[in-house]
Amino acid sequence: MQNSVFLLLGSNQGDRENNLFRACSGIKQNIGNILNISSVYETEPWGFEDSTLFYNQALEVETNLSPEELLNAIHRIENELGRIRQDPECGPGCLYPAVTYSSRTMDIDILFFGSMILFTEKLMIPHPRLHERRFTLLPLEEICPGYIHPVYRKSVSELLLQCLDRGEVKRISL
Repeated sequence: MQNSVFLLLGSNQGDRENNLFRACSGIKQNIGNILNISSVYETEPWGFEDSTLFYNQALEVETNLSPEELLNAIHRIENELGRIRQDPECGPGCLYPAVTYSSRTMDIDILFFGSMILFTEKLMIPHPRLHERRFTLLPLEEICPGYIHPVYRKSVSELLLQCLDRGEVKRISL
């Protein structure tokens, strides 16, 4: 069964542009067809301080993977691109999200998985903080402004209008 999922890519280490390109290539090979892709946005780090800005991009992907299979495929792609997770609770190389935010070569977040609502120890769908982050909402609004958040029952455009985050997010052309 095919599902439409929305992902957010982010990179602030190494060749950020190439990291996004390589992540998209990995997604096509391991996850499914990319149906829609946003512009690239340059954004301030969120939740931590760093002088290197992020490149972020939202994607709509069609996949036949389950949410858990999707998460595992995402972690493999991140690892291939040099992502090192350092979660003190499970040690270096851990496959599960880090407790603290930090710089990274690649971060891929699952924003939406169809209209699914899923909250487990390893995975939360929709992404639990997407409505708080301009760097997520702006590229997402570009590709699906009317998409309705299954928990908040508001469109992506409405969530962006209500978002209190004032971090700088600017569209760039590569």
